[in-house]
Amino acid sequence: MKMRSYLIITLLFIGFLNSCKESNKEHSQDLSSSHENGNYEFTNELIHETSPYLLQHAHNPVNWKPWSQEAFKEAENKGVLVVLSVGYSTCHWCHVMEEESFEDLEVANLMNAKFVSIKVDREERPDLDMVYQTALQLVNGTGGWPMNAIILPDGSPIYLGTYSTKEEWKNILTKFSTEYEANPEKMKEYATMLANGVQEVYEQPAKQLANEISKTKIINGISTWSNSWDREWGGNTEQQKFIIPANLNMLLEYAVLEQDKNAQDFVFKTLDKVSQGGIYDHIGGGFFRYSTDPKWKVPHFEKMLYDNAQMLSVLSNAYKLNANNTYKSLIEDTFHFLTSEMKNPEGGYFSAMDADTNGEEGIYYIWSIEELKSVLNTDYELFAKFFNINDGEVWEHSSFVLYTTESIAEFSKNNSISQSEFSIKLKKWKETLYDARQLRDKPSRDYKIITSWNALLIDGLVDAYKTFNDERYLNEAKLIFNYLKDHNYKNGELVHSYTANSDQKEVFLEDYAFLAKAAISLYEVTLNIDYLKEANKLIGSALTTYKSKSGLFYYNLPNDLVPRMINTTDGVIPSANAIMAQNLFKIGHLEYNTSYLNNAKSMTSLVVDDFENYALNYGSWGTLLLNHAYPYYEIAVVGEQAKNLVQELGGFYLANTLVVGSERSSDISLFKDRYDADDTFVYVCQNNTCKLPVTSTIEAIGQMKSFGYQGLETTQKFSK
Repeated sequence: MKMRSYLIITLLFIGFLNSCKESNKEHSQDLSSSHENGNYEFTNELIHETSPYLLQHAHNPVNWKPWSQEAFKEAENKGVLVVLSVGYSTCHWCHVMEEESFEDLEVANLMNAKFVSIKVDREERPDLDMVYQTALQLVNGTGGWPMNAIILPDGSPIYLGTYSTKEEWKNILTKFSTEYEANPEKMKEYATMLANGVQEVYEQPAKQLANEISKTKIINGISTWSNSWDREWGGNTEQQKFIIPANLNMLLEYAVLEQDKNAQDFVFKTLDKVSQGGIYDHIGGGFFRYSTDPKWKVPHFEKMLYDNAQMLSVLSNAYKLNANNTYKSLIEDTFHFLTSEMKNPEGGYFSAMDADTNGEEGIYYIWSIEELKSVLNTDYELFAKFFNINDGEVWEHSSFVLYTTESIAEFSKNNSISQSEFSIKLKKWKETLYDARQLRDKPSRDYKIITSWNALLIDGLVDAYKTFNDERYLNEAKLIFNYLKDHNYKNGELVHSYTANSDQKEVFLEDYAFLAKAAISLYEVTLNIDYLKEANKLIGSALTTYKSKSGLFYYNLPNDLVPRMINTTDGVIPSANAIMAQNLFKIGHLEYNTSYLNNAKSMTSLVVDDFENYALNYGSWGTLLLNHAYPYYEIAVVGEQAKNLVQELGGFYLANTLVVGSERSSDISLFKDRYDADDTFVYVCQNNTCKLPVTSTIEAIGQMKSFGYQGLETTQKFSK
């Protein structure tokens, strides 16, 4: 993201005033009722909210208000600035700043006297978070949470930062309130420049010119990105590491299509090291948000739904290529974690699990030597050797984060124990420690059911079903989809998140795009036309609601305080514009909808240069670039046995391939006039050319090879 020259003055001003260094409580699941019924010294307007994060602050002495036009109007009438604090319920440093500053009477009195203070849950309002995080990144080069801003009554920021100590925060409040009282017009000038910079960031994608989609540009993008690969530990060469599954999925497709063993090995290396590291919960399953070190050893102990949902996809896809049983175990254990810890009784999935328990980060997940010895008895020494329990690996409080640097096969060989015997021991250790950990106080969960994140989980479960033919995954995916239809609509309109008694009306492009993609995925494996209808309905709504003149789509609906935004980059979740384009591309092929196909291609052509220069941030677009630059295949299975043959094909890794089926006569273009009541046929097509129909998956794979498809040379078909 390039900073414009006129922002330099703003940087200097904020740098002069800013003295801060950039750098829990247990909350029960029935947080709303506990706050309503408890006896508290302080209560503010957040008491009427349903967001777990906002309710956590409902009894701060700070007179917090939810985001509203009325709050800004109050600031304008009083002639004061607004404090905007954005975070989420499972954020460790949000808890720390609350305890140090927002529960402190001295700080609260200063905020109440000189500011109108607003709290925002970033998971409920990703649009607001996106706007102010963009401003924060323009000023400081990085973002994060808690995000604390001081803004004018018109919403324009004049200060942005993350965590501050109590003294730092007091100094910031005093300096800006004093300056505003003395020089309000000067501050407005600076705020206007920064606001213009933010707006330019979101207008930039709309100004980009279409460019030719070519293999050369894709290869250049991957080559540039590969200079940042950590080839020893996986991931990118950074001090803190995020997994970013969307990038790994795209890179697998690229590796297969381009027959690039280095790219494929990098993905496998990353997954192997992640599965061994402390970023994976070896006892309870599931992945933490990110690693605080380059070796994936010590995580930040939050567990987010979106990470675990996407890991189901990338692990399932990778398994098709190398049949690594560790990946299968990771999927099973992550599924167990999700269903046992993140699922509500009706079938929706909570957004996150806290890093803290009773105010201490990670305490639920770490172990002391004394605890391990008392639980494992004579097996302790072998366990300690495998999980690196030694003096040099102490984390905090004389405790250890479990991680390993060897695979089961390597460790068994190096320690003269059979692999089967060690696997049995490992399984028993995990069960024993899991039972022991269940006796501890658990981290709290954020019980919002976020539409887009649950849609990602549907996709992950469908990918697991395709790979392993395990009905549990498919049944769970269908259950989640039905839950979202029943709960995440308000007066017939989709909403971004659901909690009981919530009156939230906001919804964003990602909700429509991700849920449409999930519906398409369910259609592909069930052949149930109702899912396809739902997908088309969601796509139609998004086309109408978020259309822009640029060919891309707006992320949000604007209002007086929030501008229109066009966002094309991936973050920890994929770009909503990219997923929208993927949906248009896939439906376009299925229904021969040339308008959708042209739309998808024009959207993709706008980000070609971005991918070539910054592939790391455009993984979801990379998938579309591959769709357009390399041969794309359609496999249509028509007849009574279509579902079985589609499932068989799901066991192969087929890059750039749409596999769909119909058990009956259909007017959908890909099936039209192809139904035969006496047999089931498989039609393999590429670039408007189709082979003669065949009756088995083996014959269909042979036809793909005769078209020139090379990916199956490294793809392993295996017995499930």
